[in-house]
Amino acid sequence: MSAPLDKPQQPKVSEREARRVAEAAREQDWRKPSFAKELFLGRLRLDLIHPHPMPPPEDARRGEEFLATLRDFCETKIDSAQIEREAKIPDEVINGLKELGALGMKIDIEYGGLGLTQVYYNKALALIGSASPALGALLSAHQSIGVPQPLKIFGTQEQKAAFLPRLARTDISAFLLTEPDVGSDPARLATTAVPDGDAYVMDGVKLWTTNGVVADLLVVMARVPKSEGHKGGITAFVVEADAPGVTVEKRNAFMGLRGLENGVTRFHQVRVPAANRIGAEGAGLKIALTTLNTGRLSLPAMCVGAGKWCLKIAREWSSVREQWGKPVAMHEAVGSKISFIAATTFALEAVLDLSSQMADEDRNDIRIEAALAKLYGSEMAWLMADELVQIRGGRGFETAESLAARGERAVPAEQILRDLRINRIFEGSTEIMHLLIAREAVDAHLKVAGDIIDPDKPFSAKAKAGANAVGFYAKWLPKLVTGPGQLPRAYAEFHPDGHPDLSVHLRYAERTARKLARSTFYAMSRWQGRMETKQGFLGRIVDIGAELFAMSAACVRAELLRTTEDYGREAYQLADVFCRQSRIRVEELFTRLWSNTDDLDSKIVKGVLSGTYTWLEQGIVDPSGEGPWIAEAAPGPSQHENVHRPIR
Repeated sequence: MSAPLDKPQQPKVSEREARRVAEAAREQDWRKPSFAKELFLGRLRLDLIHPHPMPPPEDARRGEEFLATLRDFCETKIDSAQIEREAKIPDEVINGLKELGALGMKIDIEYGGLGLTQVYYNKALALIGSASPALGALLSAHQSIGVPQPLKIFGTQEQKAAFLPRLARTDISAFLLTEPDVGSDPARLATTAVPDGDAYVMDGVKLWTTNGVVADLLVVMARVPKSEGHKGGITAFVVEADAPGVTVEKRNAFMGLRGLENGVTRFHQVRVPAANRIGAEGAGLKIALTTLNTGRLSLPAMCVGAGKWCLKIAREWSSVREQWGKPVAMHEAVGSKISFIAATTFALEAVLDLSSQMADEDRNDIRIEAALAKLYGSEMAWLMADELVQIRGGRGFETAESLAARGERAVPAEQILRDLRINRIFEGSTEIMHLLIAREAVDAHLKVAGDIIDPDKPFSAKAKAGANAVGFYAKWLPKLVTGPGQLPRAYAEFHPDGHPDLSVHLRYAERTARKLARSTFYAMSRWQGRMETKQGFLGRIVDIGAELFAMSAACVRAELLRTTEDYGREAYQLADVFCRQSRIRVEELFTRLWSNTDDLDSKIVKGVLSGTYTWLEQGIVDPSGEGPWIAEAAPGPSQHENVHRPIR
């Protein structure tokens, strides 16, 4: 057996320093209202989302025109089975999308883009993601987190003029943050950019660079050393992918998204002009997080598309497949799964469209809403795809290619399950999203009482915080006792004649928001400084908030459709069923806040890591290959062939 390799050298960072870096990257203030923030504080601010905001007619017209063109392209030019079989998107497909202007959907018209709204950009992603999830990922990585979005928010006029026209029509971009030993803890970032005259010299290795294999322009996060005249810190740069010293060393392969052009990229003595720095030195993480505020909406967009497809296949299959004398859909065990898929798809689209329209209007701070949409969409889409596989039975486990080979419809149910799995990890894993949202949800508490539990604060600061906390909670806590949710006629406009009663669900959401806020306050009082270690509790708090947000969005969308479409009654039915299903999940989560095995789990984990239970692993063989758990990523010249493959 070969000797294990040493782990790559990373900056030594304490837990406290890592938290400090993450906290510094947060947007500290709330300059605009936030429905989700208010929800976690026990206030159902329905006025922030109802009546449902709508896009301007001209934006809708241009968006619908592009969707029609894109649909024709998806139906006639994209062979999803070929992409899955060859694990590659054909160049002619990507070039066709370039000609359509799909690379510039979110780029302003003045720079050669289509200037679509967030709403229609997400509808386009749902459409093309249904044709090929790998193509959806390519376009999303290019525009949602790649070069266009940070330049749109933080770029100079010179940078926009230099790069955006290229990105709108010809050039593909990628976002490079993750490293072989750095995931959700960017304080340990090892890639460096050392100032040298009017440039920076970049060295380091980046992992899982989606689009990196075919990209023309890269957003790279690198650490600038602090020196005279340089503040230093994690900084964002635009880097030409064909610059000397940039090597794509490997194209990675995955469980799903087999057409994904994802690789390992090495930088060795790469000179990056200072003019290519985005924002100030040290602003890189803030730029990344701000970019993700709306960038995260691309994942739930494709989850909505997946849900719609799962519903279509479940409906068509379960109406023709008979068991015991009737279609399987008419058996309760299968029917409940179909109901779950239909109701959840309706709710996910409600969450997505509402969050997207709020992003377009820019009247609200949607950092929590976007994060909740990503978290909830990725988790629920996975469950819907899993239920579809179960409904399809053995055919759900069989590949589309195998089904076609024996003369049946080539339904890629197992593929969508594989393709969707990464969404629970992409752009912030579910576990990280729980912590990120929880931090934002308790922000108001930490602003008034955070110094009390901060070990670094002096007694004078703690005393001042204590006085502030008394004043805040004296006003806040009494408001959590009663509210509109206890009034029988509250939200009466959501109970029109001949429709299911949605007002009862909004009253439940209002009461439950207050209960959620009380539970959070009680936990903070109980655990104080240890609250941040109670990740199981915090995750459940966030999941309850996600359900309440989804219920609210579903009700508001149903009311919108009642007044604008012919299927308003049906929309009310779906919203009603979703809310009833959601309420069951919420009650279970509340039970698990205080009745759980979290402490026992921690003891077991310590035993597992110490080797106490290694006897339980006996009786198997491990088919894993040899090698280090984390690949060596020391800076230096590349020893690999450059597999960079720009598409022209």
